[in-house]
Amino acid sequence: MHIHQITRRPCSIFCIIPPHMLEGVIRSRTARDNAARLNRAVRQLQLDYTFRSGRIGFTESTRPIRAARRRQRLRTPLWTTMQEPNEQRTIYDARHGTRLPGRVVRNEGGLPVADVAVNEAYDGLGNTFNFYWEVYNRNSIDDEGLPLHAVVHYDQDYDNAYWDGRQMVFGDGDGELFTRFTVSVDVIGHELTHGVTQNEANLIYWGQAGALNESISDVFGSLVKQYANHESAEEADWLIGEGLLIPKAGTNRQALRSMKAPGTAYDDPELGGKDPQPAHMRDYVRTRSDNGGVHTNSGIPNHAFYLAAVKLGGDAWEKAGRIWYETLLDNRLRPGAQFQNFANLTVTNAGLLGSPEREAVRESWAEVGITASELPLI
Repeated sequence: MHIHQITRRPCSIFCIIPPHMLEGVIRSRTARDNAARLNRAVRQLQLDYTFRSGRIGFTESTRPIRAARRRQRLRTPLWTTMQEPNEQRTIYDARHGTRLPGRVVRNEGGLPVADVAVNEAYDGLGNTFNFYWEVYNRNSIDDEGLPLHAVVHYDQDYDNAYWDGRQMVFGDGDGELFTRFTVSVDVIGHELTHGVTQNEANLIYWGQAGALNESISDVFGSLVKQYANHESAEEADWLIGEGLLIPKAGTNRQALRSMKAPGTAYDDPELGGKDPQPAHMRDYVRTRSDNGGVHTNSGIPNHAFYLAAVKLGGDAWEKAGRIWYETLLDNRLRPGAQFQNFANLTVTNAGLLGSPEREAVRESWAEVGITASELPLI
């Protein structure tokens, strides 16, 4: 079964806090005067680099599975339920240690407990599962009912959350810059979507393909939050990680990223200055840091999705989200896809809905500096 492919693979660790934020903390004057903060940021950046060395690229064995699944989907009307949902959540407590997963503190169907982080993790997994099942008829991350596991209270003052190919892991934050990482449902949706992308497209985590990987997680993380909050595209804040940064007078600490206005999510000397995300190809950042700028340049496709969702109106998951999801499952999306390849596929899949949808998506990509063209039908 497909589930076993996930558990046998080397771990692919995807962290929500980008390395440029940790580097900014290290460079800040406050960190130079605060040994505990400096040491914590250095340690976490070292862990992040260690995690990156374990990330895997595309393996040819996944493509027959993807092709077979797509053939089945094309034969099946969207309103036909092919399987029963199989929601299985387990929450563990690491007790501020690093041995995973820790002790079980809440199982599927269990009542809420006194620990707010446990309940937030449980609800966040549920919101993500329900979103994928109810909107796209997807049965968990692998579409085969993969049980969802989460670990809370990982390590001491750990400023991150990550998906390691098997489970979600949440730190509690340091109480100065970051609060607990279970607080944002879009962060949970983001990280679990890395598992969806790993199963469907396995985009290489480098350069534009890696930025697409990050952007797809931001897109569906935001949609999970919008679906849970019953927000339309116009009503949504389009912030990723809103509530994670602890407010401080005289600084801008809205969120980790903004899909509506990349480059405006934060501006704080203690985080190394201003949010570096571009919103247009003319500002594309060429770097070897952060796997070729995957967390930075993801702002460009993020903004294209936001523009498309607003142009199409209504609930963003219905049209814009459907187009992006169909593109993620499209066999023409290669592991090394560039922005141009992805844009062409979104325009092509939008055309299956109609001319207005196709033109809205095409215009959105043009506004971020990418001229997208419809591909021939297959």
